Amino acid sequence: MPDGNDALPRARSLLTMIVAAILTLIGLILSVGGAWLTLLGGSIYYLLAGLLLIASGVFLFRGRTFGVLLFLVVYVMSVIWGLAEAGLDGWALLPFTVGPTVLLLLVLLTLPILQPHRWRWPTVLGFAGGMLLILVVAGFIISRVNQPPVGLLPALIASTVADPSPLRPGTDWPAYGGSYAAQRYSPLGQITPDNVGKLERAWVYHTRDMPKGDPKDSKYGAETTALKVGDTLYLCSATNILIALDPATGQQRWRYDPQISEEWIPYTAACRGVAYYAVPGAKADSSCAARVIEGTLDGRIIAVDARTGRPCAGFGTNGAIDIKRGMGKVAPGMVSITSPPTIIRGVIVTGHQVLDGQKRSAPSGVIQGFDAVTGAKRWAWDMVNPQWAADPPKGEEYARGTPNMWTIASGDEALGLVYLPMGNSAADYWSGSRRPQENAFSTSLVALDVMTGKPRWSFQTVRRDVWDYDLGAQATLVDFPSGGTSVPALILPSKQGDIYVLDRRTGRPIFPVQERAVPRTGVEPQLRSPTQPFSTYHTLAFPKLEERDMWGMSPIDQMICRIQFRRAEYRGMYTPPTADKRFVEYPGYNGGTDWGGIAIDPVRGVIIANYNNMPNYNRLVPRAEADRRGWPKPRGEVRGGDMGDAGHGSRDPQAGTPYAIAVNPGWRLPLTSLLCKRPPYGGIRAIDMRTGNTIWDRPFGTARRNGPWGIPSMLPVNIGTPNNGGAVVTAGGIIFIAAATDNLIRAIDLRTGKTLWQDTLPAGGQATPTVYEANGKQYLTIMAGGHHFMETPIGDALITYALPD
Repeated sequence: MPDGNDALPRARSLLTMIVAAILTLIGLILSVGGAWLTLLGGSIYYLLAGLLLIASGVFLFRGRTFGVLLFLVVYVMSVIWGLAEAGLDGWALLPFTVGPTVLLLLVLLTLPILQPHRWRWPTVLGFAGGMLLILVVAGFIISRVNQPPVGLLPALIASTVADPSPLRPGTDWPAYGGSYAAQRYSPLGQITPDNVGKLERAWVYHTRDMPKGDPKDSKYGAETTALKVGDTLYLCSATNILIALDPATGQQRWRYDPQISEEWIPYTAACRGVAYYAVPGAKADSSCAARVIEGTLDGRIIAVDARTGRPCAGFGTNGAIDIKRGMGKVAPGMVSITSPPTIIRGVIVTGHQVLDGQKRSAPSGVIQGFDAVTGAKRWAWDMVNPQWAADPPKGEEYARGTPNMWTIASGDEALGLVYLPMGNSAADYWSGSRRPQENAFSTSLVALDVMTGKPRWSFQTVRRDVWDYDLGAQATLVDFPSGGTSVPALILPSKQGDIYVLDRRTGRPIFPVQERAVPRTGVEPQLRSPTQPFSTYHTLAFPKLEERDMWGMSPIDQMICRIQFRRAEYRGMYTPPTADKRFVEYPGYNGGTDWGGIAIDPVRGVIIANYNNMPNYNRLVPRAEADRRGWPKPRGEVRGGDMGDAGHGSRDPQAGTPYAIAVNPGWRLPLTSLLCKRPPYGGIRAIDMRTGNTIWDRPFGTARRNGPWGIPSMLPVNIGTPNNGGAVVTAGGIIFIAAATDNLIRAIDLRTGKTLWQDTLPAGGQATPTVYEANGKQYLTIMAGGHHFMETPIGDALITYALPD
């Protein structure tokens, strides 16, 4: 070991100078930042490491091997500190080990220059190689030690699938969630864990609906789930082009373009799917006896003949109805339909998206019901004006700014109920002007009587929501085992992670829901609810963040994230919004569970939930400051737009309130674009439906397309990525899912959570797959449409797989 004897020649070289300069520079950064963090009450590690690195650099610059010894002290301290903070969590150890190891190798290379008579190049290179080997072996051992446990699948709870829908999955996939029960379960079992590895592409179809110009600058994200009914596959493209295909070959049968203008694209050009309706008693060969129905980005409901694709002349006006009637002035892009409608007892029930963050006086979130044959408006539910049976009285308009339902409803044909996952009032992050009816129904599941449009019951998951925790997922209908019998129930996932089980007849919880105290601070402490409802059944939420959860590829970016954490307002879940500093929202508005929902195997009694695990880093911006900084105005006004660039985030005006809002989704660093919280950022979990206990839980998504500065690392490491889109589970014991940002579609073993097969898609797979049978063969199809928000490549390919003949 070097002894630093000053009598020895003090060798100098360019390499030594460069290494010394690197250590000194890094030491200065860590010392300054570390001192700041220490004053904020954070870890002293960065200050100590920085001071020692400066000293090491100075000694090396002077040609003294004592600098090497000092760096070894820093290295050992880093490893010990990391183990003390993180245990054997490999991702948490990364900033304490990888960066310091790279520097260690550089420092070791100075030894043959500083003391050539003691340190030969072969010796140093061998020592460095040994260090790398030890690090690799240690990483492998840690990854094995950290393999999550696998529980046992529950015993079968049913011999048949209970589903109140008249159209059920089997050889067909007749509704977005398989049926209007939204179980996303296929009873097909031709593909099994034993043969799924043989899956191959059967055919590929391109919708030819791509953005003009550079796709990287587009707002496309198709999110489409195809339907299969009889001998035809039905789908919509990102801008609502309706398409019918042969399900066995992918050959196009017809195509109908409703001509959507680009100005009507809201935040995303998306069409999650269509609905299919067969008119009772109609002759099969008559016009529009069966019809495909979709909602459009410009706020229309369109019905076309399922056989020909021609508009149904008897539906509305030339096959279309305008849902914006009665809403007053609507700027293009402010009202759009991105989810398929739900059809119960011959009534088309639709909500719509109202562009987030624009203004308090945004168009109404009114829910409407239309006759599936004629298109006549049966009813409208305006929560502020429930006495209006349909259109508003002359000179009136539906109440503005009310919560909307942008996602997909589920429904029970027997009970005559449709279940609406409601969003938040306009201006998500400020609640000062909300009406009592908005406070009652926002972020709630509302059961409407489909014949009258009147609420039967409602269940609220967030009181006075100022976190954009709107319900994004369908409720899934099941017969829930209870006391030797079964209860008509629904399972409701949420963005904050809690999963609720309710009696779908009454809305009463089957598992207790606890009211727990939450913070009452921020800009409106008097309006914050003293408690929030927490499910005792199951939660996808993780424990409260701590400083040690802040992450980075190196000690420097980890330190920056820790400084941001210490400077921010954070009191755990439901930390109220603040204007004087950033506030941490955890989980962020992407979930928990978003629009992909959950899948349920009702025979085995297993819930499959993919989820996100990321915070948002937000701040309310006072109106004067937002105006001074030239922030965007609401859509439809001068300088109006959608969500402006705020450096990995959005700048939303929230006009009509005292504050604009700056959101950093995922809490990303400038420059490197890395997320501040340690991985994993997403996962997939199997849950025992009867008890709510976890069977297995896995990080979901590899790092192959993620990396600093937006450069794909191509590493097949299972980091757990953000994900959007849902899963399908089959009787064969397979979970099919894409959703993650690594552009892979996977087949996962329902029993163990192990990936059995995967294929690389040409674009992002932010959609839910479809499973169906044609000519006796089971098929899997997925839309590889990509998504601008998820930063996956945009595409137009519907890719279909099957076992070889």
